[in-house]
Amino acid sequence: MAGAKGFSLNESKTPLTVLVLCTGNSCRSILAEVLFNELGDKRFLAYSAGSQPSGTVNPGALKKLADEGHGTHGLRSKSWDEFSGADAPAIDIVITVCDSAAGESCPLWYGSPITVHWGIPDPAVASAAEADAAFDLTYRQLRSRIEQVMELPLESLDRRQWKDAFQRIHEAAQMREAAATA
Repeated sequence: MAGAKGFSLNESKTPLTVLVLCTGNSCRSILAEVLFNELGDKRFLAYSAGSQPSGTVNPGALKKLADEGHGTHGLRSKSWDEFSGADAPAIDIVITVCDSAAGESCPLWYGSPITVHWGIPDPAVASAAEADAAFDLTYRQLRSRIEQVMELPLESLDRRQWKDAFQRIHEAAQMREAAATA
């Protein structure tokens, strides 16, 4: 578990644990889980879960990950209940990526994590004709934010500063994305 001053985990080379939540745990949270794990260079161990998991990973998410060269073996839609209770891993950061999950009452997480919200549109609701473009956009949005997280000096920040930094990354990205579509 992280101490009062940032990444006490780093001293033992234990990764920072991230839990990415979405209601169905089939698209956005799965993409973010893979990106954190693959881009994190062992600084992060990410999981994803949903409050009402769909039970399957969206084929569009699997296709996008494969198209980008990411592994997809073992990915599954799972309940956030797996990450609460005595057997659960300690979680340092919880990121909600859909508005409905952000508004739900979450279980108690072991590790007293910070929580941040990165509202990202759901690519699963796109029409068949727009699905590829929607998954491309979601992937780019998540990857951009996660790459910026990788540049943070988390080891020298306290938990409140982590939360602020994660939130600033999202807010700045939203402004850039809005300007690009204006």
